[in-house]
Amino acid sequence: MTESPLVKSAIIVVFVMILLSLGTAFFSLFRRRGEGDSKRTVKALTVRVVLSVGLVLTILVLNALGIISPN
Repeated sequence: MTESPLVKSAIIVVFVMILLSLGTAFFSLFRRRGEGDSKRTVKALTVRVVLSVGLVLTILVLNALGIISPN
């Protein structure tokens, strides 16, 4: 089955969201102005972990269904 450009685009968008979340956590970690910043760091890292697990599971399912294939 041919790979859809929409699927590739969605995977890239989620990957960019993971990187943005990681960047947000990085900057809030080093800013350290108060208690709210540590909560922001934890929230950003939680979002990153959830997106990462979701992306891996999605890629595994798409591969199992034959929608995408490894190179």
